[in-house]
Amino acid sequence: MPTNNTFKYETKRNNLYLRVARGHFATSHSHSNYYIDVAAQKSRLSEAKAIAEELCSYYFNNTVVDTILCLDGMEVVGTCLAEEFQKSDFTNINLHKTIYIVTPEVQNGQLLFRDNIVPMITGKHVLILAVSVATGNTAKAAVDAVKYYGGQVSGISSIFATMEECDGLPVHSVFNPKDLPDYGSYSSHECPMCKRGEKIDALINCHGFSKL
Repeated sequence: MPTNNTFKYETKRNNLYLRVARGHFATSHSHSNYYIDVAAQKSRLSEAKAIAEELCSYYFNNTVVDTILCLDGMEVVGTCLAEEFQKSDFTNINLHKTIYIVTPEVQNGQLLFRDNIVPMITGKHVLILAVSVATGNTAKAAVDAVKYYGGQVSGISSIFATMEECDGLPVHSVFNPKDLPDYGSYSSHECPMCKRGEKIDALINCHGFSKL
């Protein structure tokens, strides 16, 4: 973790934790006083399953999901979520009654899909699955991409979110700022830590952190 000021919060599930570090962190879009470490949830099968079970509970059997669009390396969680949907008899319109798990290519900030992946988006009901939804920039780009390729967005889900909706769509998450009452996210020009002259502890993104 990027600082010694780290915490591990237990949840109602024995195999699911919220791991955070307190400090001064910077992304390409904002600064924050917390780093949310989701590496275990993305990589450890037991925790990925727990995340999937939590997210599945937000949706109802009348929600149609044909494709799960995984952002930020969320393919393991996406696979577990697809299994939860199928166990719960969620509706899909795919020929083989299965759910596609796809991830986009990113070029110059734009999300795109190759020709052999496009049929898994076009005419499909797509659930967007992200690590976090804080500024909403990545989620909004995913929504735009799904619509551009002729898909319909079924919802937006993430492990952590500071927003309750994005682009008019509800955002469902396992964790939110209520779990961290003093959580703050700021633009780089309005960051109070920068104004106090506090150095940045680490650069962070969906892949992890790099100490400075």
